[in-house]
Amino acid sequence: MQTLRIGLTGGIGSGKSTVGALLAARGCALIDADALSRSLTAAQGRAMPAIARVFGAEMVAPDGSMDRARMRERVFRDPAAKQQLEALLHPLVGELADEAAQDALRQGHTCLVFDVPLLVESGRWRARVDRVWVVDCLPETQTARVMARSGLSAEAVSAIMTAQASRRQRLAAADAVIYNDGLSLTGLEAEVAALWHHQGASGGR
Repeated sequence: MQTLRIGLTGGIGSGKSTVGALLAARGCALIDADALSRSLTAAQGRAMPAIARVFGAEMVAPDGSMDRARMRERVFRDPAAKQQLEALLHPLVGELADEAAQDALRQGHTCLVFDVPLLVESGRWRARVDRVWVVDCLPETQTARVMARSGLSAEAVSAIMTAQASRRQRLAAADAVIYNDGLSLTGLEAEVAALWHHQGASGGR
């Protein structure tokens, strides 16, 4: 059976992670780019030697992981540092994603879902997947959801959204869109199921 590779993306608060979980429940192998990135910057993570070399020992926390708060502050005020960090991490995330995909294929999965928040921004993922699924909702819905779950201010959420691809850019890159606004979990599950069948996905394992 031919392998289906889905690139799943959406802005913060869109419900992308929930859609990923629903696809995993259908038997897809879920490969989370954010989780892979976090593993790279954990203690003994594959990226830590390069981070210490490029950004200095002050960016390494006492436990050997990346000092996330300090790095967040650095890249927020220095776009060049942000580009350096992304140039360092993105290829390594790609390597880990490839390794995870090969493991999933060996286990018999025929559907791989790559959950990639920065799929549109990176420019690297389009060639890696067969279809791009975008989880979409109104910006005000994104803001309300993130504020409710994280306690961030509206201004802080707006800053995060501004740093991501625009809604128009994500929709332009989509092969399929799941509009997750005003839906219950049951309603979202029905949308995912309908798209799954419409696009010809016949099972994950």
